[in-house]
This record gives sequence, structure tokens and C-alpha cells, in this order.
Amino acid sequence: MAHTPVSLVTGATSGIGEVTARELARRGMHVVIVGRNRERTAATVARIKQATGVDVEPLIADLSSQAGVRSVAEAFAQRHTRLDVLVNNAGGFFASRQVSADGIEMTWALNHMSYFLLTNLLLDTLRASAPARVVNVSSDAHRNGRMRWDDLQFSRGYNGWAAYAQSKLANILFSNELARRLEGSGVTSNALHPGFVATRFAHNNGALWGGLMALMQRLWAISPEEGAQTSIYLATAPEVATVSGRYFVKSRATSPAPQAQDMDAAARLWEISERMLVNSAPVPQGGAHSPA
Repeated sequence: MAHTPVSLVTGATSGIGEVTARELARRGMHVVIVGRNRERTAATVARIKQATGVDVEPLIADLSSQAGVRSVAEAFAQRHTRLDVLVNNAGGFFASRQVSADGIEMTWALNHMSYFLLTNLLLDTLRASAPARVVNVSSDAHRNGRMRWDDLQFSRGYNGWAAYAQSKLANILFSNELARRLEGSGVTSNALHPGFVATRFAHNNGALWGGLMALMQRLWAISPEEGAQTSIYLATAPEVATVSGRYFVKSRATSPAPQAQDMDAAARLWEISERMLVNSAPVPQGGAHSPA
């Protein structure tokens, strides 16, 4: 019997996340969105309902907190037995060094660890729903990134752009290692660059940074509708249903930077990320270890 596909989109209260959620709902999916602020999330639900006539389901959590990520996975599992599309979209830029509730540098906690933990917690559901897709929003900023293996959290010499670029490089390495581990499972994993998009990105850093970003966006940025197109493509297009471990720009597979193609680095990042989980409750074994 045909089922209604279920998708989960993080960072979905504005920008490309909201557009992605709206368009997946328009295409007949049951969409679950994750937002940090209850009022803003409710407003997003109302906007999507007005635009599409479709109800989307909200979950509220701060994804920079591992407890928040676990609460999303638990709430989702209580309501749904399948997950056809997971869009890891939540992210941010922090001009000054901040730490999460877990004591982890905020860029790393939100932009990388939330992807890693949420995906692993939902991996059994994704496997059971195969064919299924994981879509990881990265950025061409990864081309300027390098893994600071001796100081991933920038405890020395913090630089906001360097931390951001490293996190976007980590998104691709994670996506590629996930694809390797899921080979033959019917679950795909791909990463993408949405473009330089006019969103609320970086507006959380005070008047100077917010004003600078707003100016740059007015001059050069594309719309959220344009920026969301590659996420929507990877979530829905039949021609990429079996494509995995690739990086997409403008809905086309392209080569990421050489450092993003290093599978030894991808495996190393996975192992380090496992060690950075602060809760004693483990991620599912199917996600934490390579298949035999």
C-alpha cells in the first residue's frame, strides 16, 4: 500500500530551510520541521499552511545542545515509524567564540555535531524506510577550510570564518563517510552548496556583523527560493535516488575541494565525533560502526 513520504528538515523556520520544508510539503510529503524558538516555529507553520494548504508538524529544540538533538529524535520516533528524507540544514556563524550547553565550541556543536548525532539517532528508521535520503547542507566555504585536528574547537586563536569553513568541510566529510557506511542499504547521503543566500545568516552577531552581512546580501545574494533548489532536488529528484557520497552545486554533482575527498580524514572525523558525544546513551550500533 502506498504511504505518504515523511521528511524532517532542521533549521526550517526561515531562509532555505523554510523554503525546503514548504516545497516538500507542496510535493505531497508529510514534513516535520525543527526550530529553536516556539513562536517563530509556529509562525513558519502558519506561513507554510497558508502557501500550500498543508499542515507541517513542528518540533522545538536547540540543536546546539546534544540533549536537544536527542529530544528531537525521541519525539520523532514516538510519532513516526518511517523517515524517507532527512535534511540537515540547521547552522550558524559566530563572530566570537561561544560554547554550547555541553561546553563544545558553538560552530562545531551546531554545524557539525547536530548533523552527526541526529542522523545516527534516526539511522535505524532511515534504513527501515529505504529507499531513503540524507541531505546535508554544506557550503563552498569548505574550500577555505582545514581540519584543525589538534584544536577542532578553536580554543586557541578563534576565528569565526575559519571555524565556519572547518564546520562546512566537516559536513562533507561526514556526508561521505555516512555514504560509505550505508553502501548497499538503500539510504543515500549527499552534501550540497546552496549558494550565497539572503537569509538571517550571521545576523546574530551584533549590529556591525549583522549590518555587514545585510549589505553583502543586498549586493550579491540569491533568494532563499533559489538557494533551496539543490536541497529540494536532492530530496526528491528520481535521477539521484541511488546517487550517494557526492557534492552538489546548482543541482549538479561537482568535485569538492581535495581536503573534502580525503576518506581517511572522514573516518577520523567520525571516530572523534563519537568521542565528543556527552550523553552516556549511545548512538545506534548500526550508525556507529562500519558494516561487516
